[in-house]
Amino acid sequence: MICELERKDIEEFKTTNILPQTPFWGRVKSEQGFIPQGFELTISKNLLISNASSLEKEVEDLLILIKYISNDTCIAYVPYGPKLVPTFENQGLFLEQLSESIKPHLPPNCIFIRYDLIWENQWATEKEYFDNSGNWIGPPPNQTQEFRVNFGTTNWNLHKSVQDNLPKNTFFLDLTLEEQDLLYNMRYNTRYNVRKANKKGIRVREYGIEHIDSWYKLYLDTAIRHGMPLQNQEFFSTILKNQDNNKNGVTVKMLMADIDDKFLSSMFLVLSKKRGTYLYGASKSSKKNSMASYALQWESIRMAKAWGCTEYDMFGSAPNLNRAHPLHGIHVYKKGFGGDLYHRMGCWDYPYNKKLYDFYKLQEAQKN
Repeated sequence: MICELERKDIEEFKTTNILPQTPFWGRVKSEQGFIPQGFELTISKNLLISNASSLEKEVEDLLILIKYISNDTCIAYVPYGPKLVPTFENQGLFLEQLSESIKPHLPPNCIFIRYDLIWENQWATEKEYFDNSGNWIGPPPNQTQEFRVNFGTTNWNLHKSVQDNLPKNTFFLDLTLEEQDLLYNMRYNTRYNVRKANKKGIRVREYGIEHIDSWYKLYLDTAIRHGMPLQNQEFFSTILKNQDNNKNGVTVKMLMADIDDKFLSSMFLVLSKKRGTYLYGASKSSKKNSMASYALQWESIRMAKAWGCTEYDMFGSAPNLNRAHPLHGIHVYKKGFGGDLYHRMGCWDYPYNKKLYDFYKLQEAQKN
């Protein structure tokens, strides 16, 4: 089995649906304190599928973000990568060989590498992890997950992270469907609210960075209302400033819904290859009866379809309909648009310095 990496300028990456594996994401994260590094990954196909030929090769781009946590130590993070998807039984072996192949390319003081895996969660395909209503109850305890993922590896060194960085659960909409079918697939209340917003005269339009102040006011309203950690305005300006704005890269559309020139709801729609992503959303506390967020989301879906996207990522939800989950309300809202719920594997770590990794993990756990 072969797993090789060569340095590659991130600006030379091929276009991809996976937004956090784009040059755009690397540029954005560079302004947020990370050091982006690009690689071209080449592996023998039997590292993905056991019965495949070792002579067949798979090649893919890989974005790694380096973050210094002190003057003399750093961590490596792979956002929604690697993009290559092994069979369930090969996941651990693939990550182990990839981690060892990456190690010489990382700073010598790198404590561990963290993969934010897009792969479907292994336990989301097994009936015993669903309740009688068809709701996924989630994966087993970390120890059980680690035993299965490490099975067949040499070092048994893969650990489930204390926390997940990017959304682990999301809804995907199939944009190859006609608009009337997309509407038909919505829950009745959602479809009703979309039409109600239109009748009330809600307008949805795209705005440039000159309106970032208006976006930020809605964001502050939303963040304070839900007790979310606050980002500064420059955080969102960076997203608009770093877009490629062409079909071969990433395009960001800041959409806002208003009535009588008063902004009620806003979002960032990000278009990358054939996928539209609902990256950030915000809304005004008052005038909820206007249903502006429904009109905004529907227009965003239509816009992504018109752009040529074949899928739409709602980018984050609860794993099920458990009312106690902090994302329950968001889950119900997004579920109403009729997409399919998808569960990712989330974050997994491969330590290079076990002692420092255990200390870092302890600190992480105390913050949660």
